[in-house]
Amino acid sequence: MVKDILDVKTNERVEILDITPQLKAALTKTGIKTGLVTIFSRHSTSGIVINENESGLVEDFKNALESLVPTSKSYKHNKIDNNADSHIRSFIIGSSETIPIESRSLGLGTWQSVFFVELDGPRNRKVTLTFIEE
Repeated sequence: MVKDILDVKTNERVEILDITPQLKAALTKTGIKTGLVTIFSRHSTSGIVINENESGLVEDFKNALESLVPTSKSYKHNKIDNNADSHIRSFIIGSSETIPIESRSLGLGTWQSVFFVELDGPRNRKVTLTFIEE
């Protein structure tokens, strides 16, 4: 098993960042040919998702998050730190993904990318990568 940490800096309250290039670079450093990698966001107001990196789709996803969990709604948690929408969105999208490693490459589909989803930025975040070799 090999662990690595990605440092992710965000600039907006809600931001969707393609971290696939950083994952590929981290995989190359490990030398692993076959196995698994788990990508885990260490924060309760962010998430990790896999989907297509098309600008319209990314914007649609941000809009869908706002429609599903409106920022302006009155939430009980907002009495503590005014970011309940961020926590609820994270509940929905999840904090990790696991991807197969095949022939020294991420086993993603043709159009798939891995995204870090910031829900309460801007912030400096940590993403844990755990590589397991077969």
